[in-house]
Amino acid sequence: MDHSVSLKVNGKAVTVQVEPRTLLVQLIRDHLKLTGTHVGCDTAQCGACTVHLNGRAVKACSILALQAQGGEVTTIEGLSPDGQHPMQVAFKDCHALQCGFCTPGMVMSAVQLLKDHPGATEQQIREGLEGNLCRCTGYHNIVRAVSAVAARG
Repeated sequence: MDHSVSLKVNGKAVTVQVEPRTLLVQLIRDHLKLTGTHVGCDTAQCGACTVHLNGRAVKACSILALQAQGGEVTTIEGLSPDGQHPMQVAFKDCHALQCGFCTPGMVMSAVQLLKDHPGATEQQIREGLEGNLCRCTGYHNIVRAVSAVAARG
């Protein structure tokens, strides 16, 4: 039996019919067709599915869609509706991506990190991104990108 879920996604009110076991990441990708949010491990280990729910970074594969009822979700597509967010620009400028699979979740986590810790140190950045795995870059350029945005304040 399907249930109705009403929430705001990237500033737009949506109502979707979902099965009770539908995950937030499935609602985002399958029902709303916002495919910037990736599914990596499906066990909340890799962080590829990170989005903001009610102003906090969460792994969307670990939350039922029904738990987001009445909430506000921001995906990578909604991070900067008028163009690219400074974190996205820094990732490009610092070559902080290769295959791009982890990038949306990494960016969403980094934005949350700097919201919580403006001017974060390299150590804080490394610790803050521990829940996001990248299999390509070795993290050096990712940390450089986040540090560049942190330095701008």
